Amino acid sequence: MSGHIAPVRQPLITGHKTYHQITEDICRPTETAPSLSWVVTFIISVICLGLFAFSVAWTIWIGIGSWNLNRTINWGWDITNFVWWVGIGHAGTLISAILLLFRQKWRTGVNRAAEAMTIFAVMCAGQFPLIHMGRLWLAIFIFPYPNTRGPLWVNFNSPLLWDVFAISTYFTVSLLFWYAGLVPDLATVRDRAVGLRKKIYSVVSFGWNGSAKHWQRWESLSLILAGLATPLVLSVHTIVSFDFATSVIPGWHTTIFPPYFVAGAIFSGFAMVLTLMLIARKVLHLEDYITIEHIESMNKVILLTGSIVGVAYLTELFIAWYSGYIYEQFAFLNRVLGPYYWSYIGMMLCNVVSPQIFWSRRLRTSLFWTFFMSIFINIGMWFERFVIIATTLARDYLPSSWSYYVPTWVEICIFIGTIGLFFTLFLIFTRVAPVVAIAEIKSILKTAGDQYIGPNALAHAHAGTPHTPHPVKGGTAPAHGKTTRPEVNDIPAGGTVDIDGEDDKPLD
Repeated sequence: MSGHIAPVRQPLITGHKTYHQITEDICRPTETAPSLSWVVTFIISVICLGLFAFSVAWTIWIGIGSWNLNRTINWGWDITNFVWWVGIGHAGTLISAILLLFRQKWRTGVNRAAEAMTIFAVMCAGQFPLIHMGRLWLAIFIFPYPNTRGPLWVNFNSPLLWDVFAISTYFTVSLLFWYAGLVPDLATVRDRAVGLRKKIYSVVSFGWNGSAKHWQRWESLSLILAGLATPLVLSVHTIVSFDFATSVIPGWHTTIFPPYFVAGAIFSGFAMVLTLMLIARKVLHLEDYITIEHIESMNKVILLTGSIVGVAYLTELFIAWYSGYIYEQFAFLNRVLGPYYWSYIGMMLCNVVSPQIFWSRRLRTSLFWTFFMSIFINIGMWFERFVIIATTLARDYLPSSWSYYVPTWVEICIFIGTIGLFFTLFLIFTRVAPVVAIAEIKSILKTAGDQYIGPNALAHAHAGTPHTPHPVKGGTAPAHGKTTRPEVNDIPAGGTVDIDGEDDKPLD
């Protein structure tokens, strides 16, 4: 029998769903023909991806001189976009790992798409350091491997090398976490498929059969990977911040960068998750599984991290003034009043001022304002990275070397191309795998379904008395005490299915 559920809790699953209906709803996008909106978006994404390939080929053929970098500003859009993409990839691991360890049920509606977003964003981020090398075929030298050409080793004192280890580890753990969570759902799709699709899903589901031993090992693996991924959430963007904080350049050499970068990464990552999930929620008809409660919870995290970022901005200004160091003071004065003042104003408006609207519950639960703010925040976070990099480098110690940076069409096209790469991969993902974790949604149905809690809960749900199951799409519900022939994995995590509203009886 289910434990007591506080009556103030809002449901995370609406529509009075049964276990079979959950499977039907979430598997439908992988089994039906794509909609016109999906096809149009995919074509646009592939065109942008083609633009990326052309721009990279142009850069390799012509050289880095095709970018507008100069002696003063040797980091431009490339590193700005690198840090921006790494930041976007942070929310997936946070939702998957930390919220799993804290047993937050609202993560189950958005964790699958957030994990996929993490992997695709890190793939986009990794393009920029490689392209910036100029000679891609020399990328092997960033790895510390022994060679036969003498004692040639990488510089272990460089935070750029730490980036290689941190991001590659982060990508590997995130990929394992994402795929391990997919295995039960891929097996569900396998059991519903026929022909070639069934063979493909049989291979990628690794013979999953839903036995108690499989579930036990799956849950153990999830907890182990969550434990490994949790410190990565803090370490990866901390190490990215060391690219700047370990230098002696005014405006960069500060100890506030690591926590400031981590908070900003979670801030921008959650905003991107909201952008993707609001679109997927509408296009894939997942309103019953990605509810207003999910959206409000994520907006609360955005409000918190946005406030932390705002405090970090003000702390930087205070320390620059309090230090009495004229070069540090000039660096921040230049950000506010210099030639790039527009980016600083945009950063403050998007990242500090605008998220404060989420103190209002009405705006926090508004789909329009949530979608608008999710895009607005990511624009602001891009401005933040541009402010840190371009404005700081444009005015150094020698006025004779001051310059103004404007990206060329090649740099702009590479950035647009990575957006195309990201959305191409994400759109393919929505067609081949369930966007919402079926097994995890089923595991919380009896404690988060609207037939058990919330204002529309059925009277018997809290009393624990038997109830008549709701009709199942495509047929009739089983009578009390009897089951129809269930599909493999058409059951909640743990290997049981609710039959009579009282007990969880194991399947035969």
